Amino acid sequence: MLILGGNQLAGGYEVDNSLRFDDGSSDYLYRIGGTATDGKKFTYSAWFKRSEIGGGNELFCIYSSNTNRLFLRNNGDTFELVLLGGFGSTTEQFRDPSAWYHFVIACDSTQATASDRGKWYLNGELIMTGSISLNQVFPHGQSTPYFIIGNGRYNGAFYTQYWDGYQSEVCFIDGQQLDPTSFGEFDEDSGIWKPIDVSGLTFGNNGFYLPFENSAALGQDDSGNGNNFTVNNLTSIDQTTDTPTNNFATFNPLSKNDAGTVTFSNGNLTTAHTGTDSRYTSYSTLAVTQGKWYAEFKYDASSGGSDMMVGIGDLPEVENLNRQGNRLGQAGNTVGYYSGDGFKYVGPSDTASAYGNTYTVGDIIGVALDLDNGYVYFSKNGVWQNSGDPESGASGTGGISFITGNPFIIASSHVTTSSRTTTYSGNYGNPPFSISSGNSDGNGYGNFEYSVPSGYYALNTKNLAEYG
Repeated sequence: MLILGGNQLAGGYEVDNSLRFDDGSSDYLYRIGGTATDGKKFTYSAWFKRSEIGGGNELFCIYSSNTNRLFLRNNGDTFELVLLGGFGSTTEQFRDPSAWYHFVIACDSTQATASDRGKWYLNGELIMTGSISLNQVFPHGQSTPYFIIGNGRYNGAFYTQYWDGYQSEVCFIDGQQLDPTSFGEFDEDSGIWKPIDVSGLTFGNNGFYLPFENSAALGQDDSGNGNNFTVNNLTSIDQTTDTPTNNFATFNPLSKNDAGTVTFSNGNLTTAHTGTDSRYTSYSTLAVTQGKWYAEFKYDASSGGSDMMVGIGDLPEVENLNRQGNRLGQAGNTVGYYSGDGFKYVGPSDTASAYGNTYTVGDIIGVALDLDNGYVYFSKNGVWQNSGDPESGASGTGGISFITGNPFIIASSHVTTSSRTTTYSGNYGNPPFSISSGNSDGNGYGNFEYSVPSGYYALNTKNLAEYG
């Protein structure tokens, strides 16, 4: 089964937006439905990208009573679907934080054949059927049904099993059992399952379509029904352009070597580390072998000292650094720019030398990675350090040289091993922090605080298809 991970699909229907949910912020959407078109038939469809690995978070819920509810949640690294005692847990593991997945649940209790009454699809393929009684009325057809996205409900109250990750193109069809081909198709070249335009579907009385395109009204229903959702704790900063048709890099939570001291939040774009035992590097889910790439990192907070380092590295070497509890520059083909002294640190020998200014909480560090010429450049609040010129090409004016060849990532390290907490955020094009200006790359992708150098691009699959 092929999934939308670091794919490089081009052409076809484009999804513009997704919504980023953070379980630490108690994010969810809900609405109370009315009279159903047909309480014995429905279809639910949604694209999603996980952030938290493990745990238990509800993707979607319909609640009318404790004995008549639907909930879909990750149960560790599998997913569990509960509906009137039917369905169960997947055998598939969902452990790729860089992948977009697609679920369709299609039910019709009037079907004569029991196995046709409830169907659950993953990326266009049937993975499970449910044991549903003949002519059963589903939760959306009961009185005062609650529709909840990113959380659940039980005993007349909302849960605290908040979704952690991204959701896109969320649809509910009241009164029809549709096939997954109403929502997606297999790409004729790659065989990867991808979205199609759903705006022409008939949604029914309790149906809705949430494309998350209105940042001022994130719960806006675009089905034509006006079944808008109430927003809980989500704001315009949570609207992203990280979608099933253009997948952006985030930090990779699977890289952790000391799970007790590293936490990720804001869709794996913010990381906090308490350095009681080892140093740690958070790095991008997407790696590149050629081209020119740009990202920004914000120093969010520190409980004392100056503990942030921004840099790049050969992916196998950075993974090895984390296993050893080291930072960028301490080994391998890695480079780091350190907040505490403004020096550059270059591996494998951790050579330290004067480079730029120090930086601290509130500062934004830009990274321009030139893999075509083997140089990396760093800026502080829009000013390129060491009189660097990322557009200088082969001359590498003010750049730091490194050896190309292996896949490279853009990263940030927690430097100290003392008992201090450092928090920083990465912006690979969808910032988890407010942007005052707003700049995109030459293809119109990304939202950055400072201008992107000409010829450099945000780390996403559209740009990878063209330049990576």
